[in-house]
Amino acid sequence: MLVLSILTAAIAPGVALLTYFYLKDRYDAEPVHMVMKVFFLGFLIVLPIMVIQRGLILWWGDNPFVSAFIVSAGVEELVKWFVLYHIIYNHTEFDEPYDGIVYAVAVSLGFATVENVLYAVYQPTSFAPLLIRALLPVSGHALFGVTMGYYFGKAKFASGSRSRKLLLASFLIPVVEHGVYDWIMGSGTVYWIWFIVPLMVYLWIKGLRKMNRANARSPFRLLGREEEVKL
Repeated sequence: MLVLSILTAAIAPGVALLTYFYLKDRYDAEPVHMVMKVFFLGFLIVLPIMVIQRGLILWWGDNPFVSAFIVSAGVEELVKWFVLYHIIYNHTEFDEPYDGIVYAVAVSLGFATVENVLYAVYQPTSFAPLLIRALLPVSGHALFGVTMGYYFGKAKFASGSRSRKLLLASFLIPVVEHGVYDWIMGSGTVYWIWFIVPLMVYLWIKGLRKMNRANARSPFRLLGREEEVKL
């Protein structure tokens, strides 16, 4: 019974956050089966990411900066980006800017949920550490996903060199955010809380603004207004 409770506590934050970001799509909600498909793809990328990261650590050693920005943030965000680009970017359901956020958050939270479950299983813990993980790494992955998805959504509806630049931004900016997060958490300083809380507040404020901007660019927004006028 205790194991079941711990597993539920490990899974619940990812599901709750995914539901929150999904419901923030104001104009044309994505099919639930598509969102869940991408969420479960996040489960599947955990193993290849772990293998790549282990190989890089053996090759480069455990330098804190390299570990934070390349081994952890670089590999994880690159694999997520790869999945989104090859499975979602050209999909017919990707038809408004906010869709990029929904799918990027889904794959990110799929990965974070498995990571959280592994932590709960292999690191005997109580509810308090899992609550901290829900507030920090799980929500952190979701917010990195918001950034990635925001620029994915902009790139989708841009063209030429601007689209390519936005696709590059959709990878590089989340890597920087994720790398800063991991660097703070792995710094070993007893004052880490004074750095991580402002970072998370900044990521949440920026993420909410990007969500509003993405919704404001929806082609279905004008359609909704036309329907209201007819009524």
